[in-house]
Amino acid sequence: MIEYHDREWGTPLRDDRRLFEFLVLEGAQAGLSWQTILRKREGYRRAFANFDPRRMAFFTEDDVEGLMANPEIVRNRQKIHAAIGNARACLAVQEEEGSFSGFIWSFTAGVPLTPRRPPGADVPAKSTESENMSRELRRRGFKFVGPTICYAFMQAAGLVNDHTTNCFRHVQLQETPH
Repeated sequence: MIEYHDREWGTPLRDDRRLFEFLVLEGAQAGLSWQTILRKREGYRRAFANFDPRRMAFFTEDDVEGLMANPEIVRNRQKIHAAIGNARACLAVQEEEGSFSGFIWSFTAGVPLTPRRPPGADVPAKSTESENMSRELRRRGFKFVGPTICYAFMQAAGLVNDHTTNCFRHVQLQETPH
């Protein structure tokens, strides 16, 4: 967890596939600990064709059954179906908007939000931006994308810098060109 925080969490992502991966993993995490998902992350990459939406979009019910038997991932039928459906929805967004990244970053006007939270400050579970993102993703057919999941996704993918102001990553990410 420390390595994930120190090297990855909150780093702005612009790659469509990586953003899709983070969105799927945040949905998989619903009701579970993030540590559980991190431990299974490589298994998810293997099981979900390295999060390639072009490949995942063609998963069949036979593939779903195989995934349900795979101990390397969370074996929840709704979450598996959601990931496959989200791959199809991601492809539609890419077709319509040009890129998944451009679409996702449009909710923050293309730049990371920087709330400057002091040590010990309460971090919200959602924001206006995550509510707007959730609403639009659901309208486009995505599942497991409620406002809280979207806010966690925004934090993980660097759309919001929620490191507290005393964290070295807060400063580091402020100084990094986006």
